[in-house]
Amino acid sequence: MAGDSVRAKNGSMVAYDGRMAFKKLSGGGEGIRGMVTRRLTGEQMVMMEVKGEGTCFFADRASEISLVSLHGDKLYVEASNLLCTDGGLRTGTSFTGLRGGASGNGLFTTTVEGTGMAAIMSDGAAVVLRVTPQYPLSVDPGAYVAHQGNLQQNLQSGVNFRTIMGEGGGEAFQMRFEGDGLVYVQPSERNTVGGDV
Repeated sequence: MAGDSVRAKNGSMVAYDGRMAFKKLSGGGEGIRGMVTRRLTGEQMVMMEVKGEGTCFFADRASEISLVSLHGDKLYVEASNLLCTDGGLRTGTSFTGLRGGASGNGLFTTTVEGTGMAAIMSDGAAVVLRVTPQYPLSVDPGAYVAHQGNLQQNLQSGVNFRTIMGEGGGEAFQMRFEGDGLVYVQPSERNTVGGDV
């Protein structure tokens, strides 16, 4: 950094050189309104602002880190998968509906928008999958990390009589993405409500 700032998950700094100042941000860096919104939605995210000159290193639980470049667009990412963003990017929350409930992450997700870089974390190296109008994509909710672009998402249910009888394939719910954009998945699965069906 050369006098600029980044926002990072609180406590994720592992080393730095140069001169840095650290400040805890309320409401995920969105002020009082963001703090109230996040408490109401359950999309908890404690961030800090880091300003200074030099190099700052961030990490969390030895997770793999992927850099996502934003050019005036919006990234949808689970709060637990967001490590840091350029200081000029705006964060917020967005309603995800049943998709979030089935993935066990709640009914809301974190949004990052503007122009700059965001660092997202995954359990194993993230796989970036392209979605086009000709090639929609279905994803296990437990492997979902983030998405960006002009995508519509909905929840598909694979629950049928065989699932109820214990003979299903173990993939009761999938997230289906249609449109044009990118979806980030991890090569491991979180425990989800859908996975228990």
